[in-house]
Amino acid sequence: MIKDNLNKHMDFKKNFDFTLFFLVLAAAVFGIVMISSASPSPVKHVAVQTGALIIGVAAIAVLIVLDYEYLANLAIYLYAVSVILLILVLIPGIGTYENGARSWFRFGSLIGIQPSELVKLAFIITFAKHLSEVDDLIDRPRNVVFLLIHAGFLIGLILLQPDFGTAVVFGFTMVAMLFAAKISWKYLACGAGAVAAAVPLAWFFVLKPYQKDRIINLFNPEKDPSGTGYQVTQSKIAIGSGKMFGNGLYQGGSQYNNFLPERHTDFIFSVVCEELGFLGGIVVIALLSAIVIRCLIIGMNARNNLGMYICFGVAAMFSFHIIENIGMCIGIMPVTGIPLPFFSYGGSSMLTNMIAVALVLNVKYRSKSINF
Repeated sequence: MIKDNLNKHMDFKKNFDFTLFFLVLAAAVFGIVMISSASPSPVKHVAVQTGALIIGVAAIAVLIVLDYEYLANLAIYLYAVSVILLILVLIPGIGTYENGARSWFRFGSLIGIQPSELVKLAFIITFAKHLSEVDDLIDRPRNVVFLLIHAGFLIGLILLQPDFGTAVVFGFTMVAMLFAAKISWKYLACGAGAVAAAVPLAWFFVLKPYQKDRIINLFNPEKDPSGTGYQVTQSKIAIGSGKMFGNGLYQGGSQYNNFLPERHTDFIFSVVCEELGFLGGIVVIALLSAIVIRCLIIGMNARNNLGMYICFGVAAMFSFHIIENIGMCIGIMPVTGIPLPFFSYGGSSMLTNMIAVALVLNVKYRSKSINF
């Protein structure tokens, strides 16, 4: 009995990735500190974010027990639940309409769930399972068509909300996972051509006026600095005011004059740079980059392709969020409302990110044989 317990303890120490876990914990705690400075309601928002982090750590403890292959075998059920959630959120009276999209379930003033966040995880698991099943036959046209339908149906439902930014996250994740599965370049080239051809159609028939304004402002935010270009202009001012070492934690100018909208959510990176300077921004980028790199390393050492696809999917999801969020804060990407992982306020986002990390830790935990 004592020997068995000792073996389990040694297996845990050997197989659990403490590096990734502590990187994530450091990023999350750093994010909560910045939310306490950036938020107009710090007590409420810190409580929600901390609660989501605690639940996320508990989720890691639970999910580490389940083999990721078992989770992947539930793919059909996960996909069905994802479709149901994305349909329900579109129904008036069930889904809540906020910021131009019907994408939330609200339960009182404190609790809100954005189903597309949870569906990201289900998509990574189900798409990884699908890829592992087609395996070396991925280049067969029939398999490619079904893979595109797999992702396209979910993306279509998200576009109906409409939530263009989240739809692009799904698309980017899909392409990254297909690339990891070594799909033929001819399909990727055809996909790129199809996207290029669809851009004019999307511009005239899909994008809302405010979405077009965001893209136009990417190239010329000074065109309407007090209107559609206001957020990006003020974000760049906040970042520039921090210089090398920042104005000091809780001492950012935008905290007092409230000139930077969505300080604690979309533009939390701007607050970091304003209060902690260029060095603070570099620390954030380094932390998040280390998390992505660690996910990729774990994926490359997974015991099978299924585990690799899961890790690459999580890394792709994090990467797009990081690039898009920081890019929009410094004015090189359009404003889409994509949160910065572990830093932007949002219980759904934090919980999604923690469960995503749990999936990667699960793959690492089972990269070697474990004694039970």
